Amino acid sequence: MTLAGQAPTADAADEAAPAAVGVQSLVRGLAVIRAFDAEHPEMSLSEVARRTGLTRATARRFLLTLCELGYVRTDGKVFALTVRVLDLGYSYLSGLRLQDLAMQHLERLAATVQETTSVSVLDGTDIVYVARVPTKRIMSIGITIGTRFPAHATSMGRVLLAALPPEEVATRYASVPLERRTSRTIAALADLLAELERVRAQGWSLTDQELEHGLRSMAMPIADAQGRVLAAVNVSSHVSTRDAASFRALVAEPLADAVRGIESELARTSAVSRLMASH
Repeated sequence: MTLAGQAPTADAADEAAPAAVGVQSLVRGLAVIRAFDAEHPEMSLSEVARRTGLTRATARRFLLTLCELGYVRTDGKVFALTVRVLDLGYSYLSGLRLQDLAMQHLERLAATVQETTSVSVLDGTDIVYVARVPTKRIMSIGITIGTRFPAHATSMGRVLLAALPPEEVATRYASVPLERRTSRTIAALADLLAELERVRAQGWSLTDQELEHGLRSMAMPIADAQGRVLAAVNVSSHVSTRDAASFRALVAEPLADAVRGIESELARTSAVSRLMASH
């Protein structure tokens, strides 16, 4: 540690020098890796040097080091990345949760429709909120991550229940009464199963003041690459803003875009996980 205005001692300079060199080496090594892309999957030494701004000697040194570490391969003439470079991002990707992957898409959706957006998962006969971007207070009950609502009375719950076989839904509700949250709530199992059949066929659900008076919501399912429904995303609005038909017209396409974006993120993460597990 040095005082303000005081030159660093020789010892301090000696300690700082290796750190500075290490950082510079890391920056250059990453620059070499990032020089490869879809348009440049294979490059000669001269091409790598030109794209990174390094001298040929420096580029060669880093390429050979990366070859020794298994991140780059060469036939003596051209260089290319190996699958091992995925290790560099695997720890981050494998640690991403659904809510992390969904947030940017929820934020974009909320900004597009100017309404509250959420993601939930099914737990028994309840939905559990795992991500949410509120734009305004639309319910008398405050909603946070972890909030639960009865699935049968919500749009997200219905698309999640619709992904189950009807007999599984019947089993889940065999000992659970269908709570009538408002006068509009479906409260008979036969009616719920019929509604789920419609949801299953159309791929979305719209509930109108079934969870709470004044609340309207539209939801679509989020599926993995194998088609298994993992979660649901919705847009919620107060009924005073527009009628049901106008709400659906406003929300449907942006909501579908958000679902596609989230599913694309899930597929990409899953593909990296499978590739890493195979090598």
